[in-house]
Amino acid sequence: MSTFLKKSDDQKWDSLTEQEKMQTKSTETLGQSWQTKARALIHSGLFCPLISLTIIIILLGVNSLMYELFPENVHYLYITQTLLIILAVINIGILLHRVHHQLMLPLSHLREWAIQMRNGNLAARIPVPPSGDFSSLANDINTLGDTLMNLSREMDEQVAKQTERIGQKNRSLEILYDVAASINISRDLDDLLVRFLRIMNDVVHAKAATLRLVTEDKQMRLISSVGLSPEVVEKEKLVPIQRCLCGQAATEGDLLSQQSVKECSLLAGHDFFDDDDIEMIAVPLQYRSETLGVYNLFIEKPGLVNREDIKDLLISIGRHMGMAIEKSRLDAEANKISIIQERNMLSSELHDSLAQTLASLKYQVTNLDDSINGGDELTAEREIAQIENTLDEAYTELRELIAHFRAPFDQRGLVESIEKAVDRFRKDTGILIFFQNEWGDEELPSTLEMQVLRIVQESLTNIRKHSNAHAVRILLRSNRKDKHLLMIEDDGTGIGKPLLDGKPGEHVGLSIMQERAQRLGGELQIESEVGEGTRIILHFNTPGSGQQNLLDLIYKS
Repeated sequence: MSTFLKKSDDQKWDSLTEQEKMQTKSTETLGQSWQTKARALIHSGLFCPLISLTIIIILLGVNSLMYELFPENVHYLYITQTLLIILAVINIGILLHRVHHQLMLPLSHLREWAIQMRNGNLAARIPVPPSGDFSSLANDINTLGDTLMNLSREMDEQVAKQTERIGQKNRSLEILYDVAASINISRDLDDLLVRFLRIMNDVVHAKAATLRLVTEDKQMRLISSVGLSPEVVEKEKLVPIQRCLCGQAATEGDLLSQQSVKECSLLAGHDFFDDDDIEMIAVPLQYRSETLGVYNLFIEKPGLVNREDIKDLLISIGRHMGMAIEKSRLDAEANKISIIQERNMLSSELHDSLAQTLASLKYQVTNLDDSINGGDELTAEREIAQIENTLDEAYTELRELIAHFRAPFDQRGLVESIEKAVDRFRKDTGILIFFQNEWGDEELPSTLEMQVLRIVQESLTNIRKHSNAHAVRILLRSNRKDKHLLMIEDDGTGIGKPLLDGKPGEHVGLSIMQERAQRLGGELQIESEVGEGTRIILHFNTPGSGQQNLLDLIYKS
């Protein structure tokens, strides 16, 4: 039956329009609201005094009406009215008392709580009445206060943690800055390592610190140390990479630590410290995924590497130091290469200037000896004059080399310098020589002109010494499209295939000519057949400004 009634009610509800449904829901909500207010009024303790006061007021009205209906009972009616008035006063007192305690006083507590909360006193609470709706409200407000205080405490803790974290980051940045500054201002690697170890001592308050580099034969060499006794340093100068935690850190490329140095003391055969309970941290020195070495920190308070910020800092510093060590090594190699280049340049200048002048001087001395033996005094005097001029030139060249590491060069340009070399060759040898100048007014940087001139001089020297030629031709050509040609040919005996891969000191002139062609960015060809003479051809282009600046730097380095 109940199921049928429920279905019937559902059918009636479905048959209603949307507007009727909304009106019905509004009526139900209003009814529920009045019921809630009525229950709140009953539970508030004000309902009974209000009903009593209402009844008393009604009775007073009835009593006043009785005066007119029963005048003979005025005395009794007066007594009744007095009693009703007394009861009314009592009810009003009760009502005022309950309004004060159940309404005004809780509102006053609520206002006081709001003021204290606004002033930052999150511990403020409202007294909880023993009963009534204000009791539930007070409990809810106090719970809200507890929540706010917990949230505030958690927020303060988070702020403190973040502040501490930012402080640690700032400290880490300061340390990295000190390390970078040490890298920049250190005079050499040893000075850098000493500065670095002192910084690390200050960072983690280490008892001692060391730095080791991995050698080519897979050993670890102690490069620098702070805080260790001389006996320990002597024992630890060179150790195998497989021996201890340091080698493990270098092999694995990861930060490692151990709680005691007792094992290290046993391996070294000498106590590191009076107390073995010292934590040792091994941090790899890395550069581009390659481990160059390890630095160690000896800490009295263990557990330092468990802090993520300290661990990241130590690894970052290890990478900075690895980069600095690699930079120092590359600088040393670059300096070594620069010295070798400078020596090669100087040897080339000596070979192409002073050595050739001395060779010419030797040739003239031979001619002088032949003239003296032949009794030809006029020829001998002429040879002596040439020897004096050659000695003056050698002296001038030597002074130029000492002052500038440069041989003298005709300031008028390449063509004039070659003409000067041709005239000298003609006077010294008597060989017929032609200079075919198709250069025009093309200008090259002085460093390039010097390379071209030196190739011409070396070629003429080789012709004079080895070719037995009767005629020589030099062609210098420029097609005004940045493409240039130098050709030197003779009709001598020829030299066959140039032996440029001989022992050190052999065929130096030919090797230097090839090097000069490379500095020009050109190509040098040597064509020769035995009995058919020799032809040297140089093709080169005028380089752009960027390439020329690079050539200038290479030549002057």
